[in-house]
Amino acid sequence: MAQVTLHLRAETKPLEHRSALSPTVVKKLSENGFRVHVERSPQNPKRIFDDSDYEPYATLVDEFSWPQAPEDHLIIGLKELPEEDFPLKHTHIQFAHCYKGQAGWDQVLGRFAAGGGTLYDMEFLEDKNRRRVAAFGYHAGYAGAALALENWAWQLQHAETPLPGKKPYNTQHDLVHEVKTDVAAGVAKNDGKAPQILIIGAVGRCGRGAIDLCLAAGIPESNLLRWDLAETSAKAGPYSEIRQSDIFINCIYLDKPIPKFVTEDFLKEDPSSRKLSVVCDVSCDTTNPHNPIPFCNKPTYFDKPTITVEGFSNPPLSYITIDHLPSLLPREASEAFSNALLPSLLELPNADKAPVWQEARKLFQKKLATLPTSKNHNKNS
Repeated sequence: MAQVTLHLRAETKPLEHRSALSPTVVKKLSENGFRVHVERSPQNPKRIFDDSDYEPYATLVDEFSWPQAPEDHLIIGLKELPEEDFPLKHTHIQFAHCYKGQAGWDQVLGRFAAGGGTLYDMEFLEDKNRRRVAAFGYHAGYAGAALALENWAWQLQHAETPLPGKKPYNTQHDLVHEVKTDVAAGVAKNDGKAPQILIIGAVGRCGRGAIDLCLAAGIPESNLLRWDLAETSAKAGPYSEIRQSDIFINCIYLDKPIPKFVTEDFLKEDPSSRKLSVVCDVSCDTTNPHNPIPFCNKPTYFDKPTITVEGFSNPPLSYITIDHLPSLLPREASEAFSNALLPSLLELPNADKAPVWQEARKLFQKKLATLPTSKNHNKNS
């Protein structure tokens, strides 16, 4: 059996401090016969783990050297590759965000077709029960709820000024401490009333993370409205319950057309009943044609976490659409994700027989076949 070499690439997305592989997992891979190359971390964005943490178990290589790696090395990372046009010849394991009709999907897949490479999209690595083998959903929900609560508290004291930028927290404890302090100040400003929070997708990983953060921050259980398929299927949207909540956190997995949850026009129909001032779209389907929150149509970033929706005051209305929310807690999120991914990684030497990788490859080939003819010149076809 040939030895598998994994090449951990440096991330390029601003403020992306997570890693697809933690030093703990690299150690376990090395102990199981894998060779691991780790690109040195750039200073910006700097990986949450020091390069020296990997050194006993991996070979450190230059940052952004993966295009020159031998073709049989498997390139692993988290976020999208930089927008380039050179063909991709390697097998890549990453979140590519190109399987659901997102903007630029054909350019991404076209590079694989041109170079004969393969994409194993982490979002679609599933076990025999069709459940994702590893996901950042819990920490996405946790971080999204934290920012939503901080934004709610901030609005009460600085209605005309957007929430200031945020930087990653070294530990989860640091984040919770800050949010609890801010929420307490907001409650005091709000005549002692905690926010009413509606969470759609409450039973999934993402929703559980949002609920856990709210409870850790001191939000009473009675202020949490937990919705999932049963509630959204019971009646068509838009939903007055969203309009009447202070905070709406969207945690669904969107893979097909669904009714709109809330729209600007709906909020304006009955302005006297509107309490909604904060929307956190953790799902972050800003470019998805089926986006159920149409006004959440632009990305936000950690340095500018909110966008104000014009035409709303008393209360104002703003939204959060950061597509790498778990980076707010890069250490815990990376450890949890890479440990969940490890059992599947250990199957890579027999990827042709391992269902997780077999199905991921089939899905890649299926999506490749949807490329316009001008971009589907697959070297391996």
